[in-house]
Amino acid sequence: MDTFAGKTVLITGASEGIGRALALALAPHGACLALNARNAAHLEETARECAARGAQVLALPGDVSRQAECTLLASRTAQRFGRIDALVNNAGITMWSRFDAVSDFSVFERLLAVNYLGAVYLTAAALPHLRESRGLIVAVASLAGLTGVPERTGYAASKHALVGFFESLRIELRGSGVDITIVAPDFVRSELHRRAIGPDGRSLGQSPMQEPHIMTAQQCAQLIVAAMRRRRLLITSTRGRLGRCARLIAPGLVDAGAARAIRKRR
Repeated sequence: MDTFAGKTVLITGASEGIGRALALALAPHGACLALNARNAAHLEETARECAARGAQVLALPGDVSRQAECTLLASRTAQRFGRIDALVNNAGITMWSRFDAVSDFSVFERLLAVNYLGAVYLTAAALPHLRESRGLIVAVASLAGLTGVPERTGYAASKHALVGFFESLRIELRGSGVDITIVAPDFVRSELHRRAIGPDGRSLGQSPMQEPHIMTAQQCAQLIVAAMRRRRLLITSTRGRLGRCARLIAPGLVDAGAARAIRKRR
């Protein structure tokens, strides 16, 4: 995608974190933004800020884990703007718990429903429009979608599923004009961590991360904007890029690095 001016971009999880930062980053470029999240009040706030920066904005509250709502998101976006040029599958939830401490295993179903199936449902609904526009799909995954991470078993599984799905879909779409960019952020300062699900299925209520030492959502969003122009895969940290290569020759070293990152919470 060479330019965003006049292009319609549908972003999920847009009320906070990376999704909000990405919407605000794209707004000055003249994009038409369709923004989705479950929190309607926060979503409206993001929409107002994007409009103030010059974007045309449509706020679409809804839950991507429900297929019918995904169908409605795509149809309402196309109805309002006449097309869909880019779909950013960003909505997600996370967990923090050792597997042997989990007492409520419904968290694994919730993680798959939002992080994986939500992207599948919305991509299916938006794909006919993306074929027409020869558009772009962005899948916001995680480093945990490329390598194992302790205390994040369910989250890592959902992100591995997401990466596998979109790498496979990219091959199927070869020649269609539809491109796919996969984003694998390292730790990002976000409300996502404050709502992380603990072993009992309830929110932790506070971030377990050393947030002053990790990337901001705004920094991540700027990298994604650049990647949307030309990249198949964006890994946002040096350790992530090195780890991807090292895993082929020294997987134990990468495992140790992941364990150390979790211990330090950064």
